[in-house]
Amino acid sequence: MKRLLLPLALLAAPLAAQDVNIPHTTFTLPNGLRVIVAEDKSTPIAAVNVWYHVGSGFEQPGRTGFAHLFEHIMFEGSANVPEGDFDKLLEAAGGNNNGSTTQDRTNYYAIVPSNAVDLALWLEADRMGGLLQTMSPTKLDIQRDVVKNERRQSYENRPYGMLQEIAAEALYPKSHPYSWSTIGSMADLTSATLEDVSGFFRTYYVPNNAVLTVAGDVNTAQVRQLVERYFGWIPRGPDVAKPRIQAPQIPATRYITREDRVTLPQVNILWRTSPRFSPDEAAIDALAQILAGGKSSRLYQRLVYTEQNAQMVSAFNWAKLLSGDLFMTVRGKQNVNLNVLERAVMEEIAKIAATPPSAEELQRVVNSIQTEFVGSLETVGGKADQLNSYMYYGGSRGWPRRTLPATGHSPPPTFSGSLGNTLPTRTES
Repeated sequence: MKRLLLPLALLAAPLAAQDVNIPHTTFTLPNGLRVIVAEDKSTPIAAVNVWYHVGSGFEQPGRTGFAHLFEHIMFEGSANVPEGDFDKLLEAAGGNNNGSTTQDRTNYYAIVPSNAVDLALWLEADRMGGLLQTMSPTKLDIQRDVVKNERRQSYENRPYGMLQEIAAEALYPKSHPYSWSTIGSMADLTSATLEDVSGFFRTYYVPNNAVLTVAGDVNTAQVRQLVERYFGWIPRGPDVAKPRIQAPQIPATRYITREDRVTLPQVNILWRTSPRFSPDEAAIDALAQILAGGKSSRLYQRLVYTEQNAQMVSAFNWAKLLSGDLFMTVRGKQNVNLNVLERAVMEEIAKIAATPPSAEELQRVVNSIQTEFVGSLETVGGKADQLNSYMYYGGSRGWPRRTLPATGHSPPPTFSGSLGNTLPTRTES
């Protein structure tokens, strides 16, 4: 298949003259815990947000699903918090909490009234420093079964649910840490021993492999005192290096067909793209929006409105630590041939490659990206998560201010790479 060069230059938006900034302070404890504090007195609430720099991409073949497993175990009691009390204590104080796992990191957060920040910090510290004191084969078995059931519900028994796993296996070779799903395989979850899981925790869930962000109606000096009191005693763990494994080029276009009990056929076209904050990231984000970002996008206008061959189109660029993935999904109407949908996608991409989008069209999608990003900063939880994200991927507390005015992602680039061989996958009824 011909490689498609996309000379997509992002134009500076009117917002480029404005400064999008989150005032904050950082400090590091002797045990290596990095802390970010962002004061926001607009509402009497605060976010306590911890990013552990470990996700499924840090796992090993045969030992997958551990990071996501801990997303569950971390809520099941620690040295001074009986099982079930973590949620009860926060809810009694008027707060809520949750967690999430990706290939690159595991996140735990609590949104609480500002007078409950002390409680949220204590709870986080107790499970960071005291989780293994309460680990047992019974607790592991219970949460193992919970995760297995989640896999059945979200992957195996859900229409189109296996796409993420199929995509990971297709885009990356077996030796690459992005080649398996975040939830892990049934076989690996079954074979995991208590010592396997405990060793994983000792390696990665340590203060020097975490960043704690507190944002909201707080006082920086008081937060520092609380953090030093609750987290300062936790021993430093081994140094953890981020994975630096490069994925080889995809040698040729592959077609993968999976039959499922679904009513509507779906074609997914996948490309491997560039990592987070690479020079091409913003241009690829804009490309995804131009093609399938909302009802005014090219593919929506063509396939849903004009030709009426599709029920839904979507596209997103998932830029990660080691690489990126561009997903293009078109869900057709009944009895529509998937070749028709694929041809439409490739024709629209070829048009952009031959003739760059107009300034007006490009400005529209850049404005949309900027609006979405600024909207994520409306809450203290969103601010805390963005500060953690930029610290992790950018490695600099000044990164948000330096990059947000342009596109919400990185400085205005010209996309000089290529969308090479594709990986169309098909789901047929």
